[in-house]
Amino acid sequence: MPPANPSLPTPPSFDGPVSFLAQELAEWQAAFEAQPVIIQRFLDTQAHRLAEALLQQAPQVRFTLPDRVVLKSQTTESIPPDQREQMAGGLFDRLTRTDLNTILRQRFAELENSPAPAMVTAVGLLRYATAVHMVHNMLPSGRSVQYRALDNEEIPTIPENNDLEPGSAITAATDAIAEESESEAGRGEFLAPYVPAARRFYLPQWVAFDDQDHLLVNSVVEAEAHIASMQRFLTILHAAVALAPYMVADPVYQQKRYGMLGQLVNQGRALARFQAREIIQTIQRRAAANDLNRGLSLSLPFFDDQNLQMHTHSFEIIPAGRIMFVPAFVVRAVRQEQVKVGQDTRLNPSTRRHLLAGLQMFERVFETSKSS
Repeated sequence: MPPANPSLPTPPSFDGPVSFLAQELAEWQAAFEAQPVIIQRFLDTQAHRLAEALLQQAPQVRFTLPDRVVLKSQTTESIPPDQREQMAGGLFDRLTRTDLNTILRQRFAELENSPAPAMVTAVGLLRYATAVHMVHNMLPSGRSVQYRALDNEEIPTIPENNDLEPGSAITAATDAIAEESESEAGRGEFLAPYVPAARRFYLPQWVAFDDQDHLLVNSVVEAEAHIASMQRFLTILHAAVALAPYMVADPVYQQKRYGMLGQLVNQGRALARFQAREIIQTIQRRAAANDLNRGLSLSLPFFDDQNLQMHTHSFEIIPAGRIMFVPAFVVRAVRQEQVKVGQDTRLNPSTRRHLLAGLQMFERVFETSKSS
């Protein structure tokens, strides 16, 4: 373990695999709390500015260091006025398209190499305040949830039923569902703003599908917007950890990441299955209208739980030309694609398994059509 930063208070002891990061987090938390309230508020203001710039992917950002900081020795040391105004990013970074998070980390690292303890501490405090603001303040907190992994997958995505926790109370009956929890029997009904399927997840307001892949919102476009909101949520968490790696030991970070990661993967896969069924219905409808006799290509949506993005797997079913559509063409094509996907090492095992399940859905539907 490297020696402790001389500008920081002595941290408490921690056990476990993240003991070093937990120790570093505790050091900076103690250092922040040791500052006068006016310095804490100043750092919070600068952290808000930096976090907003990171979120908006600005090409550059200016920030100001406090005029003084309290060191580990409990002495106060000033920062020269000409060193307080700082900037991250410039013309060269814009030309090379370097993202601001990387630029800011590099600038912080340069400043932390200063021989002046006050400069090192001030930059470390600003790094800490920015990461904490991103994790604690920029993102909503959700429900207490527990997920289980599907078929021993790495990411738990299936919410466990929690009959002991009643839904959120609300007074407006127009946007609430009245239910009585078994654990609250005899105490009357409570009003909850989301359907039971949504309340099983961390943030019910972003749940678009139930466990049967039924659409809970008004349109697929709205469901895609919910997926984008969850992706943005995790992007902010990842940006905070990139800026201050010790944030992985923060309980709030762990809770938010666990709750949102399971929800995003679950809902992303549900969206992919829903869109796959819509594609099947479109093919069946066009086939019945003899509108597929000039070729057919398919882009099958799937959710990649490695990069947390929706993708499509494209392949040809019938070459372009005057070829009459028969269901057997779909069956043959998806079987060929299953072999290719099964050997595609670019996908992790869980993503590959769910993409194969999507292809098998087409095989089952059109195998039945072929038989009939």
